[in-house]
Amino acid sequence: MNYKYRLALAAVVATSITACSSGADSRRQAAQDFNYLNTPSLESWTLPAGAQPFSNTDYTIPQRVYQGEVGTKVDIRPPLQVLELIPGVTFAIDQQGVTLFMPSSNELMKIWRVTQQLITDNKVGIVKQSADRIDTDWVSWTNDDEDTKISSRYTIEKSPNINSYRITLTDWREDGKVKPVSVDNKRRYSILMTNLVMAKYDNMAREQARIAAAEQLKNVPIMMGTDRSGLPIIIARAPYDDMWERLPIMLQKLGFTVEDRNRSQGLIDVKYRQPDDAFWTKLGTKPMNLTNDKYRILVGDLGNRTSLNITDNEGKPVTESVLDSIAPVFSAAFAK
Repeated sequence: MNYKYRLALAAVVATSITACSSGADSRRQAAQDFNYLNTPSLESWTLPAGAQPFSNTDYTIPQRVYQGEVGTKVDIRPPLQVLELIPGVTFAIDQQGVTLFMPSSNELMKIWRVTQQLITDNKVGIVKQSADRIDTDWVSWTNDDEDTKISSRYTIEKSPNINSYRITLTDWREDGKVKPVSVDNKRRYSILMTNLVMAKYDNMAREQARIAAAEQLKNVPIMMGTDRSGLPIIIARAPYDDMWERLPIMLQKLGFTVEDRNRSQGLIDVKYRQPDDAFWTKLGTKPMNLTNDKYRILVGDLGNRTSLNITDNEGKPVTESVLDSIAPVFSAAFAK
């Protein structure tokens, strides 16, 4: 039984915009005519009667057979590149497929699990499977660059002894008919499948990092401190990058609306509207001594810690008593 599925390529394929036509052939073919195909063949020079032969090789056209397509068969699309989304990974592309060399056996097992998850999520048919190899059924691609329905089969292998991972395109089909695959299409669609796996790996890694950062920030100690000038500030024992990503979510929970952010300057412009009494009861803290107004939060990088200060709509720092009322609220909100 054959299984078919479609894979969305929006995450890994760049779409070319053309002004002349929206057809698939306009994305693959040159926009000009192909009159050069009608050029007469070269002929040997015949000397006029009585002329003396003259020998000069400066303009001699080499006699050789050139391989490659001509006319409408020339594919002008830029060659695809393997997305370098996994730190430490190197790759090699040959006429059969793509090989990834993973930095460790742990990373090899991660990408293998990602591949299995991708297959499961997209209901990929599997013809044969072992511990180190998967032979897929037909994959039906959704690609506006093609004017026929493209399907392909793949062999995906891992070699634990050298920590390599390989994707090979094994079979090719156009409009449901099995055909020989060109070198260009084998390369293009091997890289497409590789990039889908790489993108899936990257998305899962980012999500795991986000969850880990969120869990870490649930236990962030928040306390009062002073800056180099002796002015009061709030200090969070967490790195700047983690706090910057987490702060907007936490602020929204406390009644702030984030209106603008500037990471390089560490500035967050917010508008505050105090929640009702039930909110503070549920949070388990007293309300912050802030009026409903606009404020600016200044976020400072202190290495493994982050400083927080707040100015009002006139640019004046809020008082120490106001910061004292904010610190326990931030601490409680991070713990939620």
